[in-house]
Amino acid sequence: MAASVSVKDVAAAAGVSVGTVSNVLNRPDRVGAATRSRVESAIERLGFVRNESARHLRAGASRTIGYLVLDAANPFFTDVARGVEEAARDAGLAVFLCNSDNSRQREHEYLELLFEQRVRGVLVTPVNPAGVDASLPPGVGVPVVLVDRTGGEKYCSVSVDDVYGGRLAGQYLRESGHERIAFVGGPESVGQVQDRLAGFQEAVQGAEPSVLPTAALTVAEGRAAGQRLAGMPASRRPTAAFCANDLLALGLLQEMTRLRIRVPEDLAIVGYDDIEFAAAAAVPLTSVRQPRHQIGRTAAELLAEETEAAEGAGRVHRHRQVVYLPELIVRESTIRS
Repeated sequence: MAASVSVKDVAAAAGVSVGTVSNVLNRPDRVGAATRSRVESAIERLGFVRNESARHLRAGASRTIGYLVLDAANPFFTDVARGVEEAARDAGLAVFLCNSDNSRQREHEYLELLFEQRVRGVLVTPVNPAGVDASLPPGVGVPVVLVDRTGGEKYCSVSVDDVYGGRLAGQYLRESGHERIAFVGGPESVGQVQDRLAGFQEAVQGAEPSVLPTAALTVAEGRAAGQRLAGMPASRRPTAAFCANDLLALGLLQEMTRLRIRVPEDLAIVGYDDIEFAAAAAVPLTSVRQPRHQIGRTAAELLAEETEAAEGAGRVHRHRQVVYLPELIVRESTIRS
C-alpha cells in the first residue's frame, strides 16, 4: 500500500540520505538535477505519498482552514462556501466544511474537532452571534472570522446590512401600491430575520402589515405559511408578501400555484438572497440579492491575513467588520401585466 511507504524507503531505493529526500520534497532547489531526478523516480516507482498532517504538525503551520456553515441544505451557504474555497485555493489552503444545522451543540462539537485538528483558522456562521464565545474552546489561540454575522470588534466579520435589505423590499411593495403586506419568516431567534423584519416594518408604516411566523427558513415552512395566508378572509388577505429568504418564497409560490391563487395578480412575492433557483422558478422571483460568493471570498481573505499576522509574517492585523449592501432584483413575481 502507498501509505506504508516511508521517506526511509524512498531514500534507500534512490541511494541517498533521508535529508536529501526531504530537500527534494520541500526545497528542491537545493538538490542537483541528477539526484533530484533519481529521488523523484523512486517516489513514483514506490507510490510514496507524503504525510501532510504530520509535516504541518512538525512545522507548526497547518495549510487547512475550517468553515462551519449554519445550514448546508440552504443554497445561500453553498454559494458562500464556493467563495471561501476559491479564496482558500488561491492562498494554497484546503477547506474542511462542517454543518451545524442550526444546533448550538453541534456547533460546539465541530469547533472542538476543528481545533483538535490544528487547523490554521476557522470561519463560522454562528447559531447565536452573541454567544459564539461559549462555543469556542478556551485558550485555543486560533483566528476566527464570523461569516454572515457581526460580532463587535472582537472578531473579523463579513455580513450584509439586512435592515437595509428589508427596507428595500418594503419600500418597493409600498411603491407598487400594496396596502396589505405580509412578512413571512422565522424563527425570531435568527438575527437576520429580526433585521429584515425591522427594515420591512420601517418601510411599510401606514400600511397594514402582518407577520406570518415560521419555525424555519425552509420550503416546507413557506408552503405552510401559504396555507395560512390563503385561509384568511378575502377582506384581510395580504396582496403582497415579503419572505425572509428565497426558500420560504419558493414554498409560498408552490402553495399559491397549488391553490390556483395567481402570482403576482392576487399575491406579489418578494424573497431574499437571490439564490439561483429564484430566477429559475415557475414564476421568477423578485428577490433581495446578497453578494453570496463575495461574502465567502472576503471572509477567507480576512482569515488568511489574520493567520499570517499571527504567525509573524511581518503584517500588523486589525480586526475589520465588512458590511455589504444588498440590492433588489425585480422579476415577474411582483410585476403585474
